Amino acid sequence: MVGNPQMEDIAKLTADNFTKATGITVKFTILPENELRDKVTQDVATQGGQYDVATIGAYEAPIWAKNGWLHELSSYADADSAYDKADLLQPMVQSLSGEDGKLYAAPFYGESSFLMYNKELFAAKGLTMPERPTWQQVADFAAKLDDKQAGVAGICLRGLPGWGEVFAPLTTVVNTFGGTWFDKDWNPQVSAAPFAEATKFYVDLVRQHGEAGAPQAGFTECLNTFGQGKAAMWYDATSAAGTLEDASASKVAGKVGYVYAPVVKTKSSGWLWAWAWAMPKTTKQADAAWKFISWATGKEYEKLVGEKLGWSRLPAGKRASTYNIPEYKQSAGAFADITLKAIEEADPTNPGVQPRPAIGVQFVGIPEFADLGTKVSQEVSAAIAGKTTVDKALADGQKLAEDVAKKYRK
Repeated sequence: MVGNPQMEDIAKLTADNFTKATGITVKFTILPENELRDKVTQDVATQGGQYDVATIGAYEAPIWAKNGWLHELSSYADADSAYDKADLLQPMVQSLSGEDGKLYAAPFYGESSFLMYNKELFAAKGLTMPERPTWQQVADFAAKLDDKQAGVAGICLRGLPGWGEVFAPLTTVVNTFGGTWFDKDWNPQVSAAPFAEATKFYVDLVRQHGEAGAPQAGFTECLNTFGQGKAAMWYDATSAAGTLEDASASKVAGKVGYVYAPVVKTKSSGWLWAWAWAMPKTTKQADAAWKFISWATGKEYEKLVGEKLGWSRLPAGKRASTYNIPEYKQSAGAFADITLKAIEEADPTNPGVQPRPAIGVQFVGIPEFADLGTKVSQEVSAAIAGKTTVDKALADGQKLAEDVAKKYRK
């Protein structure tokens, strides 16, 4: 599984709760996001059979289902009345289902993206954050709040290579600037003006007012930077909020404001993602694997996290019932409503200003995108490091996208 805080929590809780109740031992391998994707994709694609359960996301689930790599989970969920499949949020169910309408991964937590800001730093400068900021407003705030002497960045933005690292936030910026990876007829738009304008804006912003070491900063690094009070703003996953509001893990608990993802030409721009548990076809422990998945994505597990670790740390964003838990509403009051609304507003079929040939807000829902997005991200990360220009990065990206597009135009 990916090494995010929610996964580290379940690794701590499993032996004393799930294993004690079922007798099923769970061995966890926790990896950084890019490494996880490489290892799991390789294992599942080659039918290696190393994993009984793996965390995958909204990008992989429908593609891997089509390839016949995963067990469908609908029959398990439907037969398990205690599981309450109907309680799962529809955007999450849809994003993790195959063309046959069956569920191929069960959401552990769901997320959109939003802008987080340090209310104390804003107040000290007499600045007011609007509920729906524009990217230009964000850039202006970053310039005013950047304090290199105090070691506080104006904003934290991912710069780490990877289609799911730097290009998760950056593709949402491209969308709202009016760009897209491909138009509806599969013509690549990577070097087109809106894509270039958005990328230059992002690269300039992080170079001028972003965190130190931005080309190596992904979700985890920005979570640490912002959580230590070393950045005035951070645009990233809504799932980060639970850790930020946990005083034992964050120096900014109670000091963070949350607003919608910044926009330019679109009404909203938040992404849609779920980290979810999938069962590879190769597992020889399917029944035990489902018992673990149903426990890990069920209501009782959420209650366990709340009671043992703190209610703000629930792996939320996947069940409607979560948002009716009184303790969670109280603990997550600063971010729960906006998270749910952002998830509901995200539109994977129409996230920009023009029709798209494939679904996805922060990715293009085709198998080739993982390689394409990662290769272009390496060039963009090099631009953030000052080793190349955005124009060169995107010109190279356009050629790579053209190679992908040829297949689809046929």
